[in-house]
Amino acid sequence: MAGGGHISGQLSHPNLVKLIGYCCQDDHRVLIYEYMPRGSVENNLFSRVLLPLPWSTRMKIALGAAKGLAFLHEADKPVIYRDFKTSNILLDLDYNAKLSDFGLAKDGPEGDKSHVSTRIMGTYGYAAPEYIMTGHLSPRSDVYSFGVVLLELLTGRKSLDKSRPAREQNLTDWALPLLKEKKKLLNIVDPRLQGDFPIKAFHKAAMLAYHCLNRNPKARPLMRDIVDSLDPLQLSHPLPIEKTIVTVSTEAASYSFVAYMDESSEHIVCGKPYNGIQ
Repeated sequence: MAGGGHISGQLSHPNLVKLIGYCCQDDHRVLIYEYMPRGSVENNLFSRVLLPLPWSTRMKIALGAAKGLAFLHEADKPVIYRDFKTSNILLDLDYNAKLSDFGLAKDGPEGDKSHVSTRIMGTYGYAAPEYIMTGHLSPRSDVYSFGVVLLELLTGRKSLDKSRPAREQNLTDWALPLLKEKKKLLNIVDPRLQGDFPIKAFHKAAMLAYHCLNRNPKARPLMRDIVDSLDPLQLSHPLPIEKTIVTVSTEAASYSFVAYMDESSEHIVCGKPYNGIQ
């Protein structure tokens, strides 16, 4: 906790969660961060209750997270995040992405050094292969993790999912062969997008993920280049509309509907009978 507080307290950026204060009393140590009302990207992306994130919001999240990583990598004293994953990316009301939980963050290499050697920590499924095999950690290790998260945003699949068939449980193992062939790219798209996304932008984002996941760390792009690649993919579409349960009672019976409320108005956009499953 001390390491995380040290880093988040000294570095300030719109895409890093703000450290507001701390409590140090007896044996208790508590860090207090700004409240992020939308919760984590993990909860929003894989929830069976919330509405699916539209394409524009997914790309907004990817860009915001990329900017946060780029800032850490290019700070006066570079920082390697080391545990970049969807559960550590939090969202404010407008779906702006902010990196949180700096407990595993590590000072980056200095001078002519290309990496630092450290005990292997992080989350399997996101960690770069060279880090797992050698303990060598570099900013490009974060780039690999970013590629995994970008794949999750594109596919709607978790980095590791034991509920899927054996060949599909590891997201990168399943997706990389498909990313190599342009004709098969659309086979990885999240079906919950229901085809509502620009195909050219999807191809560009998929190719970016492919380059981030290169097994050769030196061949991966820098985070600043990733930011430049994602910026043109931003679209000004509305954010997800809110869903609520509306119950209408009459003398004869009581009916419940799933109502979709547009944030810009007080009107129900559409509704369907509610059967207890969202």
